[in-house]
Amino acid sequence: MTTGSIQGHIIRFAIPIFLGNLFQQLYNTADSIVVGNFLGKEALAAITSCGSLIFLLVGLVQGIFVGAGVVISTYYGAGDITSVKKAIHTSIAFSLCSSVFLTIFGYFFAPVILRWMGTPPNVFDDAKAYVQVFFLGISALILYNTAAGILQAVGDSRHPLYFLIVAALLNIVLDVLFVGFFKMGIEGTAYATIISQSVSVVLSFRLLLTSDDIFKVKLRNIGFKKGMLSRILRFGIPSGIQNSVTSFANVVVQSSVNLFGAAAMAGTGSFMRIQGFALIPITSFALAMTTFTGQNIGAREYNRVKTGVRFGVTFAIILAESIGILLYFYADVLVALFNRDPSIIIYGVQKSHISSPFLFAVAISHVMSGLFRGAGKSMVPMAVMLAFWCIVRVLYIKIGLLFLMDIRVVYWAHPITWMLSATVFIIYYYKADWMNHKVTV
Repeated sequence: MTTGSIQGHIIRFAIPIFLGNLFQQLYNTADSIVVGNFLGKEALAAITSCGSLIFLLVGLVQGIFVGAGVVISTYYGAGDITSVKKAIHTSIAFSLCSSVFLTIFGYFFAPVILRWMGTPPNVFDDAKAYVQVFFLGISALILYNTAAGILQAVGDSRHPLYFLIVAALLNIVLDVLFVGFFKMGIEGTAYATIISQSVSVVLSFRLLLTSDDIFKVKLRNIGFKKGMLSRILRFGIPSGIQNSVTSFANVVVQSSVNLFGAAAMAGTGSFMRIQGFALIPITSFALAMTTFTGQNIGAREYNRVKTGVRFGVTFAIILAESIGILLYFYADVLVALFNRDPSIIIYGVQKSHISSPFLFAVAISHVMSGLFRGAGKSMVPMAVMLAFWCIVRVLYIKIGLLFLMDIRVVYWAHPITWMLSATVFIIYYYKADWMNHKVTV
C-alpha cells in the first residue's frame, strides 16, 4: 500500500473486507430471522438483546487485536520481517489465553449481566440459554478474528472473505436444520454459529500454517516474544477500552429498551440487525484506513496518508448514507422479515426514521478512528468515544427518561452522540499537529 494508486489500494483492500463483513453480518441476521419466524416474539427479543452484552465482554480483546494489526502493518511497511513474525506469534498466544478467560467468564457471568440489564422474565430463560452456549464456543470467534487480522495487516483481505463466505452459508443451513427440523430451540442457533465459526478457524489456520508467505505460523514459535506484547497492548488497549465503554453504553441503551417490553426489544433488535448492514462499508473503510495508514507511516509516506483519508471518509459517507436512505423508506418491509407482528414493525420503523439519516456521522467517526489508530494515536479515538459514545450517551438516556418516558428518547441517543463525535474528530484532524508525531513500535 506504500506505492501506486491510493484509491485503488484502499478500494481493493476494503472490498473483500466489506464482503466479509457482509457475510459475517449474515450470522446474526440469519439467527434472528430463523428464531423470529420459528420460535416467536419472545425468542426474537431474547436473541437480539444479547448482542450488546456479547460485545461488552468480547470488545476489549478485539480492540487489542486492532493494536496487533497496527503493529504488524507498521513493521510490514518498514520492511522489518523479523518483527512482523514475532508480532504474529505473540498475537496468537494472546488470543489463546484470552479465549480461555472469555469462555469461563462469559458462561458464568453473562446471566448476571442479563439480570442487571432488566431482561424481562418471559425473555430471560431464552437469552440465558443462548448466551451461555455462545460463550462455550467463543474461542472460535476470537481465533478467527486473530487470523483474519494477521492476514489483513499484511494486505491480504481476500482469504478472510473466502473463509467467511463458507462459514456464513453453513450457518444459514444449520440454523434452519437445528431450529426448524431438529427443534433445538434458541440454543440451536448458538450451536450453528459455533460450528460455522469453527470451520472458518480451521480454514484460516490451515492457510497460516501451510503458507510460505511472510505470515507463515510455526506452532513451536507461538508464545509471548520479549517486548512484543507490551507494544501490542500499547496500541491495542486504547482500542479495547473504546470498544468496552461503547459496549457498556449500548448495554445501558438495551436495558432502557427492555423497559418497554418484548415487542420493543424485538422491533429495536431487528432493526439493529438491519442497520448492521449499513455499518459494513463504514467499518470496512475504517479497517482499510488503519492498515493503509500503518504501512505508509512505517514507510514515512505522510502525503499518501492525507490523500487516503480524504478519499476513505468521502467514499464511506456516500455508501453509508445511500444505504441509510433505503433503510428509511423500506424499514417496515425489512423488519417484517424477522416477525410480522405489527407492534414489532412499529418499533423498528420508529428506530429507522430516527437513526438512518445520521449514518454519515458514524462514517466520519469510524474512518477517522481507523486513521488515528494507524498513525499510532489510538488514545484520540478512545477519548472521543469514551466522552460521547459512553458518558454523554448514558447521561442523556438516564436524564431524558426521567422527564419523558418515551422510547424515542432512547432512539435519539445514537444520532446525537454520533454527531458530537464526528464534529470533534473533524476539528482534531484539521487543528491538531498529529502528522508530526513519529510513530514507533
